[in-house]
Parts: sequence; structure tokens; C-alpha cells
Amino acid sequence: MNQINSKIPEGPLEEKWSNYKSHQKLVNPANKRRLDIIVVGTGLAGASAAASLGELGFNVLNFCIQDSPRRAHSIAAQGGINAAKNYQNDGDSIYRLFYDTIKGGDYRAREANVYRLAEVSNNIIDQCVAQGVPFAREYGGLLANRSFGGAQVSRTFYARGQTGQQLLLGAYSALSRAVHKKQVKLYTRYEMVELVIVDGRARGIIARNLVTGKLERFAAHAVVVATGGYGNTFFLSTNAMTSNGSAIWQCYKKGAYFANPCMAQIHPTCIPVHGEFQSKLTLMSESLRNDGRIWVPKKKEDAEAIRQGKLKPSQIKEEDRDYYLERRYPAFGNLVPRDVASRAAKERCDAGYGVGTTGLAVYLDFAEAIQRLGKDVVEARYGNLFQMYEKIVDENPYETPMMIYPAIHYTMGGIWVDYELMTSIPGLFAIGEANFSDHGANRLGASALMQGLADGYFVLPYTIQNYLADQIKVPHFKTDTPEFDQAEKEINARIDRLMSIQGQHSVDSIHKKLGHIMWGFVGMGRDADGLRKAIGELKELKKEFWSDVRIPGEKSTLNVELEKALRLADFIEIGELMAHDALDRQESCGGHFRTEYQTPEGEALRDDEHFSYVSCWEYEGEDKDPAMYKEPLDYEFVVRQQRNYKS
Repeated sequence: MNQINSKIPEGPLEEKWSNYKSHQKLVNPANKRRLDIIVVGTGLAGASAAASLGELGFNVLNFCIQDSPRRAHSIAAQGGINAAKNYQNDGDSIYRLFYDTIKGGDYRAREANVYRLAEVSNNIIDQCVAQGVPFAREYGGLLANRSFGGAQVSRTFYARGQTGQQLLLGAYSALSRAVHKKQVKLYTRYEMVELVIVDGRARGIIARNLVTGKLERFAAHAVVVATGGYGNTFFLSTNAMTSNGSAIWQCYKKGAYFANPCMAQIHPTCIPVHGEFQSKLTLMSESLRNDGRIWVPKKKEDAEAIRQGKLKPSQIKEEDRDYYLERRYPAFGNLVPRDVASRAAKERCDAGYGVGTTGLAVYLDFAEAIQRLGKDVVEARYGNLFQMYEKIVDENPYETPMMIYPAIHYTMGGIWVDYELMTSIPGLFAIGEANFSDHGANRLGASALMQGLADGYFVLPYTIQNYLADQIKVPHFKTDTPEFDQAEKEINARIDRLMSIQGQHSVDSIHKKLGHIMWGFVGMGRDADGLRKAIGELKELKKEFWSDVRIPGEKSTLNVELEKALRLADFIEIGELMAHDALDRQESCGGHFRTEYQTPEGEALRDDEHFSYVSCWEYEGEDKDPAMYKEPLDYEFVVRQQRNYKS
């Protein structure tokens, strides 16, 4: 079995990162100019990394799938970003942020990585304020904070419901400065389609120019992948339509371990599915759970009357409402972690108390908040979110409770990385949602933005030097080598094969079938029989895709259907790996909920004796089952407990 070396520094938890930085190798300024780094992705992780590495003096090539970095999916984040500033003087600390993150992830994350994340979180806020990010402020001018799920303190910094947009504009300004100074060369409308390995090291990529269709070669001393997660495997998710797992999947196929693929997050506050022709879902920020109260009718007959349009939610008396999160989790109430809130909503709907025309919805009600705070205050806090909801649903949430239901939102799994954020392929780094490292089995709200900016601004710029210090004598790479020839030949053959099928089914129709399989068997509730069935159906779907997909147009031009087909081919294989991982992990933890393993109260039941590890999957070849290796999670500083949000 392969040995998994996570490179966690020795010493006390609070000293590991400082000791690492004190003893790491560095690259002097003159030598940095001799080194090239490819950064794939321009979201918060990619933009901050490219800007930071460029400012340090490295030659950076930055690739953007959209027509501008400002359109990266990070822009869609609404609620906020966590940091342990303790401005509210309510008992927060770096350790408490660390512990809440470890506990929220159901004790399936690395202690050292999570503590480092909490440690650098405060620097992120200072950096963003210096960039001009317009965080909300209290009346006296101090930065405001609000609460998020999984915490009993207020540590989430926010800019109304547009935090991701404002943070991305800050990172984009830093990136634009580096581009202007010729420290970074930006390639927009390019998609990485192959990783190039030379003598066992990541040395470049093949990218497809999405406007011309041309395949182009790019070489560097190191490659950084910051392309987000693979949530669109489920077809319907809160992810942007272009969000995909193809870049990390190509890294996996070249030898990078894929860690914890089954760990996908279900977000509890999503606008419910409203039709067969829907292509994505819209998230309502978790921040709404600060003042909104979640409920369903206590009586099934009331729920049925609402579903039939005979009764309005405002007509349900207070004593006939079940505020089920407040009832089940009195200590945390509506601010329990996302996986807990999602399963509770599903349980109520499955029991027949769901609302909406489908019965797959619960209410998020602001009537009490409006009465207590006043409409003006609620509007100041959440107005743009209310406006967005009204435009989509055509109901006024100030007067009628919002309807919400869980949906796929984020993937905790991803490319395995060590403490330095380097994958199992030397010279290949993965940051942000593309890696697995910080969230365990469930991510707390407002921690995605924290991880992306922490990796890009404050971690990777240190750790990548530890690798590059030994590469300064390696000359700039040329792309007319056998390795680049072979990589381009492989992707060309793949594209030609797709274009030659000329079948009967569109890419989207097959993607919808994939989504039904994934949501039905690998979604919120999983069991052994369903996972085996999913694996069988995914194998058949893969055959159908490669024999009967129809891609119009030409390969050597702008072709959106070809783009989607290349990504769907990877999604199908990612789905199969997720099912394998979920079947192997015979426990429930966080977002991975096996119905066979639950407490009498219906909570996730971990098996720390047998499954306290990171599952690291290695590609074994086309149509072969992958090999799995284990990175033990040996906790030195935290005592594992059954998660309790009741007291």
C-alpha cells in the first residue's frame, strides 16, 4: 500500500505554521524571475494566488474559463466570511474557530490544516479592508459581524448579501494590478483539458481556447489548480453552469489522489425545484437563518391544504406551527450546521409535513423578525436577498414566508493535498474547493471564502517556495517535447471520438439522467443497496453517453455543446467514484449520511475506530475500479465526541 505523507510539522498545534515558515526554503527575488507558475482558475483562490505569486516576482500564467475573472463562481457567495477577530467580545478565539470547524466537519478533517486556516483568518479581513472591500459596519464605524450555522459566536464578516462579489472584486483588483505590471499573463476563455507530466513532475497543461477551439500548450515549473468543486455532477445544484470537475479529474487520471469524493454538502436554504426544465438552483444565504425561523405545519391536514392551495401559511396559527429546528436543537436552533438542518428538513417533508406544490419545501419566516426589529432593519440586512427571491418565485417574502429546500452546494472532497497544498504529483498544487483539506465531512457556512483566500494569499505563497527552491536551475520549459505531443494527442483523440458519435441524445438530457441517479442514490440519504445500484446505472449511462450523445457544430470553433460534453464525460466518472467512496465508508459523518448508520434520534453515527481516515483514491485505468489508500486522522489536540447541537 502507498504511504500517504501529509508533511504535518512537529510541535504544538499553535506553533506548527510559525515553525514551518521559519524553517522552509525560500527563493530569492532574482531567482523568482526565472521560475514560471501556471494558475488555473480565477475565483477567490485562483485570483488571490496569481496576484500574490506575481507580486512576489514569479512569472505567472493565469487561466480563466469565463470572459473575465469577475465572473468566477465565487461572485455568487452571499452570506459572509469567517474570521476569529472577536470584535463582538462574545468569547471567540482562533482555537474556538478551529474547534467549531473540526466539529462542524464531524471530526474528519486534519487538525493542522484547520488550525492554520483559523490562524490566518484574521489576516484575510485586514487584507480585504485594505483593498477597499465594503464590509458592513456598526453605527460607530467598526466592522459588523453576524452569526452563521455551527457557531455560538458572531464571527462572520459580510457585505449585505453580496460578500462573494465584493471579495472577488478585491482579489480581481490585486490580479489586475499584477497583470498591468506584467507579473501575471491572463488567458481568458481558456479551459484546461490535460495535465502534462515530465519526469514525474507537473510541468504544464494543454488548454482549449474556447473561442477558436484551438488546443494550446503551456509549460511551467509548477501548476496550481484552483477550479472549484464538482457539485454539478448532480446536474441541479447551486453552482454556476460552467462550474465543473474536469481539471481536477484530469489531474486524478494523471496520478493525483482524489480524497473523500463522497463528501458533498447539501445546503438547507435553497429555492425549491419548480420544474423539469430547470437547469440550476438558486441559493438563499445562510445568513437568513439569523433572523428567519424555519417551520412546517404541525398537522398533516394543514400541510395538505397548503399543498392544494386551500390554505395560506399566514393562516396557520402560531400554536399550529412546528419550529422543528428550535424544538430539536434548543442550543443552536435555526443555526445548526448545514448537514443537520438539511436532514431535518428532509425528514419533515418525507413524513408528510412539507409545503409548496411538491411537498418538498419548508418555510423560512421573517414575520417575527419584522415585528421585533422593524421592516426597515430587516430590509437593510437582507433586502437584496428578498428582492432576488421575489423575482424568482413571484411572492413577497416580507408578507409570505420564503419556501426553501436542501440542494447540492459544495464539495468537501477534492484532490488530496499535503500540508503544503501539494498533491501526490510533485509540482502540482490544488487550492480552494479543488482540494479536500479543511472541511472534513461538512463545511460550516462562511468558511469557503475563508479557505479560498487563505490558500491564495497566505498559505500557497509560502509553501510553493519550498518546492521551487530546488527548481531554480531548471531552465524555462519548451512545449515541443514528446510529453506535450502525447498529451495533445490524447485530448485530440477524445474530442474526435465525441464528435464522431452523432447519436440521438443531447448532452443536457444525459446530464439530467446523471442528476437523477446521483440525487436518488448518492444524495442526502445513502444505503448500500442504492449505492450498488447507482454504480451499475452509472456504468450503463457511461455506455449510453459514449454511444448515443449528439454534439452539433465543429470542434475547431466556438462550441458550447462540446465544452459541456467533455465535462459531462468527467462528471459521470466522478459520480461513480463518489458512489464507490460512499459505499466503502460504512458510517455516517457530516454530509455523508448512510441510513444504516444513525443514532436513535436520526443523527449521523460515526465509526471512529474503523473510518477515522481520509480515503485517497488512485486511478487504475479506464473501466477499472480505483485503488484506495488511507491517510489516518490521528487527533492529538481534540477529543472526538458525538456532535451535539442540543445543549
